[in-house]
Amino acid sequence: MIPFEDLLWVVFYAALAAFVVAVVALGALYGLRGRSVATQLIVVGAATVLATISGILVISFMMLLNDHDRSVVLAVVTSAGLVAMAVSVLLGRRLVAANRTLVEAVRADRFRPPPVRLPAELAELSRELEAAYDRLAASHAREQALETSRRELVAWVSHDLRTPLAGLRAMAEALEDEVVADQRTVQRYHGRIRVEVERLTEMVDDLFELSRIHAGALRLSRERVGLADLVAEAVAGAEVLARAKGVRLRGDVREGLAVQVDAGELGRALRNLVVNAIRHTPSDGTVEIIGGIRGGRARVTVADACGGIPEDDLPRVFDVAFRGEAARTPGGGAGLGLAIARGIVEAHAGEIGVANDGPGCRFEVCLPLTV
Repeated sequence: MIPFEDLLWVVFYAALAAFVVAVVALGALYGLRGRSVATQLIVVGAATVLATISGILVISFMMLLNDHDRSVVLAVVTSAGLVAMAVSVLLGRRLVAANRTLVEAVRADRFRPPPVRLPAELAELSRELEAAYDRLAASHAREQALETSRRELVAWVSHDLRTPLAGLRAMAEALEDEVVADQRTVQRYHGRIRVEVERLTEMVDDLFELSRIHAGALRLSRERVGLADLVAEAVAGAEVLARAKGVRLRGDVREGLAVQVDAGELGRALRNLVVNAIRHTPSDGTVEIIGGIRGGRARVTVADACGGIPEDDLPRVFDVAFRGEAARTPGGGAGLGLAIARGIVEAHAGEIGVANDGPGCRFEVCLPLTV
């Protein structure tokens, strides 16, 4: 039986020896912090073995072990230490191999989780890398789509603004040089100049509105508005165009439906949809606006008789300056009306979509209801 006082001394000296070994090991790990995990695991294994051996030597020097017992214990500890070192080396090599596999997957053009089984921490890192890559890919796709839209918008501006400007310049020069002198022609030129100026003003307004939407600067002044009133205003604003083209315009909205929206902005979105439908509906065709409730949300559909939209063009109908087949694709004209409508609807936490239906296509706007 070891006296309690001697036992305390054994604990003290063994702890002191282990502490010295730990300090040396920590210093080595700090110096090797830039090396591989396998090398650091070897240091940890060696420190564990040395700490155990130092404790045995302390006991031996305190005359608590004879030579035979000390030799046996040292042999057992050394054997165990060698096994521990071998296990540390194998574990380190496995970690290094798994890390190398993960690095190769990251360096690939398209990151895919390695097919091999990884340690739990590296497997979690692999999943996070895959999610991050997917987010980056989606962001890159959005950036590419935006860049494409910008190029199309520049092409649209250079084409669609040049024509009316050239006409205005020609008429202004004719009036200035007095090439036209009879009063009737002069009045006709003045009227045409006013029409072209109004058209240019509408284009500039659309560009300004679109720039606000893309910049996130669209400020909404929400108020409780009857959906029937918004639809009635959109129909009234497009009646002249429909009558001039010979298109029948019908509106049917359930009374009592209220939405919390910016009446001016949402009214503009609905007018854009109705005007686009009229422009691409042949004479004697019908454009129908229907409002109701579905799935707890207010819904407005604008159905026309444009002949349908090619399936490949459907996903791009709301893109900036997209025309598709001008004879069939709603929104062909300036190419901004539908893009503006989508931006306004989405700013109201709503959704907008399009699908082919019957003799034409159906645009659908869904908005949250006001309780």
